[in-house]
Amino acid sequence: MTDTATAVLDPPAPSEMGTFAEDGSYIPRQIVEDDLGDISLDDAYASTMVVVEDGQIVEGTVVRIDKEEVLLDIGYKSEGVIPARELSIRHDVDPGDVVAMGEAIEALVITREDKEGRLVLSKKRAQYERAWGRIEEQREANEAVKGMVIEVVKGGLIVDIGLRGFLPASLVELRRVRDLQPYVGRELDAKIIELDKNRNNVVLSRRAWLEETQREQREAFLDNLRPGEIRSGVVSSVVNFGAFVDLGGMDGLVHVSELSWKHVDHPSAVVSAGDRIDVQVLEVDLDRERISLSLKATQQDPWQEFAASHRVGELVYGRITKLVPFGSFVQVGDGIEGLVHISEMSAHHVELPEQVVTPGEELWVKIIDLDLQRRRISLSIKQAAEGGVVAAEYQEHFGDHAYDEEGNYIGTTGSEGQQAWEDFFSSEAGTEYTGDDETATGDENESAGAEAAADETADVEATAEEAVDAEATADET
Repeated sequence: MTDTATAVLDPPAPSEMGTFAEDGSYIPRQIVEDDLGDISLDDAYASTMVVVEDGQIVEGTVVRIDKEEVLLDIGYKSEGVIPARELSIRHDVDPGDVVAMGEAIEALVITREDKEGRLVLSKKRAQYERAWGRIEEQREANEAVKGMVIEVVKGGLIVDIGLRGFLPASLVELRRVRDLQPYVGRELDAKIIELDKNRNNVVLSRRAWLEETQREQREAFLDNLRPGEIRSGVVSSVVNFGAFVDLGGMDGLVHVSELSWKHVDHPSAVVSAGDRIDVQVLEVDLDRERISLSLKATQQDPWQEFAASHRVGELVYGRITKLVPFGSFVQVGDGIEGLVHISEMSAHHVELPEQVVTPGEELWVKIIDLDLQRRRISLSIKQAAEGGVVAAEYQEHFGDHAYDEEGNYIGTTGSEGQQAWEDFFSSEAGTEYTGDDETATGDENESAGAEAAADETADVEATAEEAVDAEATADET
């Protein structure tokens, strides 16, 4: 009963039944050995499979993930193999970090059958082909691309934009960046500035994107910046020719010549990245969007300070810094050097400065000329030996006993070099040096030396002035 009811409720499918004759008799369905018609069994199997060609992009499902490869089912007679190196544009990645089991992905057919009979595929090449089309469209539309920095290479960064885009170090920011490592893992926007599919070359510029997106902000910032005003900023980078300072909207450059009133061998001797400093705006170039700044303009000019506290005729204490054929340079203040001409080195005739002084020697000199406009100080060793009023900053140093009632310094006996020169002329050798006979006295020799020096002074004065100018020009350069 139950079987009959079931048969009535669930009749067999027509394809499983035969037919009935006119008289009602049942004709069973005919069973045949081969119902494929004219096609072979192999062709029947092939008709159910995907047809692939080299270079074709196919879609499939990840069915296995190994350390060296991934198997992809694309409906072919065998699974396709994606070698680990063909999974991603990134180097040395774990296949498990790129794809997941059951994930549907695209791949490009490298070869339908390698030496081992395998279908070899590439996920990264399929991604590359798709990316090229998209990137070409974005460049035509002048759109920015977005990608993650995956690697630091020589000269810049590699950005994953579906393919390996190269971002030069000079185009990462508005100014050149020295350390690129912190950018790895960051997602950046950039403009495409060069595209060459034949050479597999894509060059990006983040600076172009920053300039475009920040143009209005920069223009407003520059419009509000006035030459001569003082701004506070942070040193963002130090380079050989100066230092860049972030003013809170844009970077300005302090050239090495504007870092200090002193000579600067390298900007790093004055400032470091991260320092907060006050600078004066020298120039604003609206067309080139460049700002020139000065650090030394915010500081006291040592020449102005020296000129305000000293006068011609005063004695100052200094140190020999350099010997030149026409004299010696003496440092008499912080960043202040003056020239002792060879005619002012001794009361005696001097052939070479090293006959009187040596570099590093400290001694008294007298100011005989002070030209603030040209930043020139002329000094004299021989006049300092005659005494004079000592500059105020030194007076407390020596005490009242070192001065006479008029304030003239009476405690000096001259430098060691000066004393050696005096001893030389008072010796027998000094007598011969003057060219006089051997019976000449020391006083006569000194007088002859003084006269020779006086005669030569007129000849060398013009030359000395030219030499001083040349030396000063060289220092400024």
